[in-house]
Amino acid sequence: MSGLLRNILAFFIGLFSYGSKAAGDVVVTTFWVTPFDSGIKVLKSDKYLQFAETAQLDYLLKVGTFFSVLRSGAGFVNVAQLLKFSRPVPLFSRVRVETQLLYADEKCAYFSHALQVQGTRAAEVLVKMKFKKGAITLAPATFLGFHFVEIPAKVREWEPVLQVL
Repeated sequence: MSGLLRNILAFFIGLFSYGSKAAGDVVVTTFWVTPFDSGIKVLKSDKYLQFAETAQLDYLLKVGTFFSVLRSGAGFVNVAQLLKFSRPVPLFSRVRVETQLLYADEKCAYFSHALQVQGTRAAEVLVKMKFKKGAITLAPATFLGFHFVEIPAKVREWEPVLQVL
């Protein structure tokens, strides 16, 4: 399934549970791996990132912030992604993506998207996201309303890797 079609389907399905989760909750989204997502028999590496982007869309819908982002004239941009593979994802598998907001500061929100197949972790996509209104970066707390006391270890470990790139 193409990324655009997947996003459209996720949008309409996500509307049914709009605002049903809090920003700190884990949001679960499921996908099927179709022949459009795979090479000969496993999920293509770029599709992991597409699954994560669609899961972010679903997250914003389920925490009830998607339309407030649109009303403000803003959008969300993934400024960095880090993908850790654990095992291949076979064709026609059902993939469970658990999306969690790890941390947010005055500029960026950090998400973890854990991809699981048959109860086993297949990959994790870490995403650094900004809310942008034109050239202006908006604080994630504007939309997410979630405040963090300290930076989690996963984000502290990830940030130096981003600086090298």
